Amino acid sequence: MSLYPNIFNGTVTFLPLEGEQHLKVKKSNIYQIQLKHNKDEEWYISMLVFSPERWDSDGIIYPKSSWLGKELLSKLARWSVENKKNEFKSTLSLISLMKYSQVYQELKEKYKEMVKVWPEVTDPEKFVYEDVAIATYLLVLWEEERAKKGITEKQSFIDLGCGNGLLVHILSSEGHPGRGIDVRRRKIWNMYGPQTQLEEGAIRPNDSYLFPDVDWLIGNHSDELTPWIPVIAARSSYSCCYFVLPCCFFDFTGKYCRRQSKKTQYREYLDFIKEVGLTCGFHVEEDCLRIPSTKRVCLIGKSRTYPAPEEALFDKQRTRYIEHRQSCGQIPQSEDSSCSSLGSTIETSHCDHHTYLNCLSDEPPQGQFPENERKVPQEGGIWINGFQPRDKIEQVRNCASLPRDFIDHIVLKVANLLLNGTQQNLKKDSIDGSSETWNRGGSLSLAEVANQLDRETLQRLKRECGGLQTLLKNSHQVFEVVNGRVYIRDWREEKNAKKNQPEAKRRLSSEAFKTRLCWFFMHHPNGCSLTSESCSYAHGTQELRQSQALKKIKQIH
Repeated sequence: MSLYPNIFNGTVTFLPLEGEQHLKVKKSNIYQIQLKHNKDEEWYISMLVFSPERWDSDGIIYPKSSWLGKELLSKLARWSVENKKNEFKSTLSLISLMKYSQVYQELKEKYKEMVKVWPEVTDPEKFVYEDVAIATYLLVLWEEERAKKGITEKQSFIDLGCGNGLLVHILSSEGHPGRGIDVRRRKIWNMYGPQTQLEEGAIRPNDSYLFPDVDWLIGNHSDELTPWIPVIAARSSYSCCYFVLPCCFFDFTGKYCRRQSKKTQYREYLDFIKEVGLTCGFHVEEDCLRIPSTKRVCLIGKSRTYPAPEEALFDKQRTRYIEHRQSCGQIPQSEDSSCSSLGSTIETSHCDHHTYLNCLSDEPPQGQFPENERKVPQEGGIWINGFQPRDKIEQVRNCASLPRDFIDHIVLKVANLLLNGTQQNLKKDSIDGSSETWNRGGSLSLAEVANQLDRETLQRLKRECGGLQTLLKNSHQVFEVVNGRVYIRDWREEKNAKKNQPEAKRRLSSEAFKTRLCWFFMHHPNGCSLTSESCSYAHGTQELRQSQALKKIKQIH
């Protein structure tokens, strides 16, 4: 990416470059940011995207054009007035940025077809390109390690908690011998072929789960295994290294409890995982990945702080530390600490990987030992009592199982709050060419919305992963949730974006056409902002058609 600043005009133009030796401009992804001021001497930032209809997005190198306007501009405005030190490392600080960009473009082109055939319910663009980016980082890191050590044999690996297995598939396809282990098999595993080794099973922190012949252990959003990965790596062999990308906050036997209110919860948890690595005897390095996720800081342990003959001494230190963490988890915390609710009603502290899992509810996962029953004997060689891997069968806690009338009541209440706020009267073109105003309403923060809901409703939402924010995001037809603020969705803005959707998404959209009633037609004071012909939802029961899924079910029976 090349930047062309024009100081006198207050603009910066971004020209994406393609190619290796002979670079050329990617004309479809040029954009410009400009600082302006109006007649009242008020400053504002504007964004200009060239050829938005041809915009190519991968969520990493090239973000969605809608993100540039809706999220980047607000971030730039906030950053320009902030005066605080960034608590994280700069992006890709431990590897060659030039090499990373080259390898990423190669892998993106090589594995982009995965987006079209993605069989999971998760967003294919986000998950495919994110795993491509993580694989790129590891491949460059490992290449530099081989050069430093003067070796040619590619590093072996095991991905603990591998999930969909795509990271394992990419690394294996690029010549690194390895395998992935996860408590639950995914549908996509069957698509990779026999060269991608994926195993279904639960990892437990004991002597049976050591990997003495493996060079690297990977923990990519590995949840309850995250604090254990440095321990497993240290005890597997003196030469074993690790890479963890922490997401949800877990201690050795359960949820991580906050102890320092002066730090963000995320920063405090990263410091805890770093402390684990240091205690295990690793030089721990931190870096920030270039991925479409709020949790993108990785921790790497690739060398030891002690000579090999002192292994026994350091292993005693690890044991004492783990036992200390367990005992600390059973005593009341100070006023400066709290066991935070990870499924907070107002603010979520987890990533999109776990929207459908039960790891973030306030209640312990099914089978979790209560505090007074942790000393249950387990198999020989156990490192700690009380650890429980996630259940093989996941409990869905994404607000989808809430009663329909309960959801509808909240949606209508929040929509009315927005419509009664500061109005944004936007033009609506009618069929005959005339125009009338359409009220998009104002915006509210999630906290402001929560303050308008009763305590019983909030408690009910709190038991679901993500709480209020998840419910509003699930109500995609009605709302947009951007940077912690809620807006009424204007579907006219979505029409251009749909043209650039992957084929799989376009096919799903066509199958769902007119299978649900249009909320705006039914409830908005100005009706729908689109005509009946262009709206994907039914304007009245007479337009409803049966979904393809129901048709298939009837055909089977």
